Amino acid sequence: MNTRKFLFLIISLCIISVVQSQTPTTPPGTIVSHRPKDTGIYIGSPGLCILPDGSYLASHDEFGPKTSEFRSAKTFIFHSKDKGNTWQKIAKIDGQFWSNLFVHNGAVYIMGTHKHHGNFIVRRSDDGGHTWTIPYDSQNGLILEGEYHTAPMPVVIHKGRIWRAVEYATAPWTEWGKRYSALMVSAPVNADLLQAKNWRRTNHLMYDSTYLEGHFNAWLEGNAVVSPHGEMLDILRVDASIKGEEYAAIVKISKNGKKATFDPQSGFIKFPGGSKKFAIRYDEITKRYWTLTNYVKPEFKQRTPSSIRNTLVLCSSTDLKEWTLHKVILDHPDTKKHGFQYVEWLFEGNDIIFLSRTAYDEKSGQANNNHDANFLTFHRIKDFRDLASVRIE
Repeated sequence: MNTRKFLFLIISLCIISVVQSQTPTTPPGTIVSHRPKDTGIYIGSPGLCILPDGSYLASHDEFGPKTSEFRSAKTFIFHSKDKGNTWQKIAKIDGQFWSNLFVHNGAVYIMGTHKHHGNFIVRRSDDGGHTWTIPYDSQNGLILEGEYHTAPMPVVIHKGRIWRAVEYATAPWTEWGKRYSALMVSAPVNADLLQAKNWRRTNHLMYDSTYLEGHFNAWLEGNAVVSPHGEMLDILRVDASIKGEEYAAIVKISKNGKKATFDPQSGFIKFPGGSKKFAIRYDEITKRYWTLTNYVKPEFKQRTPSSIRNTLVLCSSTDLKEWTLHKVILDHPDTKKHGFQYVEWLFEGNDIIFLSRTAYDEKSGQANNNHDANFLTFHRIKDFRDLASVRIE
């Protein structure tokens, strides 16, 4: 090897070494929890609430081949006393999956299923998340018995009732998506939420292959949202075989909480990131509905949209139909091994705080894929209302 080639080789190795040393092996934000990618255990279902004393609770479940998600799933509870800068694990719940956290009448609740396609349940904690009730019957938190599907979806207080969307998962079909039927449950705000008799459910609206001109695959992970006209809505994620477009579905709920209806001609809206889980909340100050979604950048428009989770964008709407993209909050150029997904978020003063189910690089290498998250991360968007006039073209 001559001197010139030798020097070129040395310089190349040095450049590679520098690039590798600059490649981050930890995700953005504050790490709340981590499951190494090689364990066969992945982090799912971020839940978040603010306790009456101003501290935070976070939760996540475990899914994957080395977990008990199909028998009795596990959920972990974390507490932060310093606005999300540090977190401490304070509890493990056996038999809790796909769950959201919320505070109601001074107590903390966690609501979801007991396993993958399990009973729809709720638990209460009276000590800030350290201990929880056990939903062993209809008097203690077993709301709906059978096969149900959900995610960490918002609860909404409206017209003296607390509302929560969920999907019935028993149907003539057993395939993912086709088995999910949209429905809403509600209870009086001052009722004992652990008593099944206090909860009212709508009828369930089944999958229909004719929707979206035959391109409809599923609706799921519905949001309880109050419309600008005071109607209760169930706004669902939509999976469709249409490249370049994403949709959400708007199901209308009757005033008494007993009937769900859907018009396939007017009920589908174009929604950025609508093929992945999203949460919608209303801000009284800006008079806007806000969400964080996995927007698909133009360069990936010809890919299956539900598989693109590498970009997280802040969006808002005044009418729930037309949505404005304001700012890219998290982004990575790689779509296969990186994801910021299943985001659960809350308003806190002038800020938005959120948790992400994050697939990212770790010391042993990249994540298994963009779906199989190895981190739960905490983030803050400061002064989010200042972004209301900003628009991504």
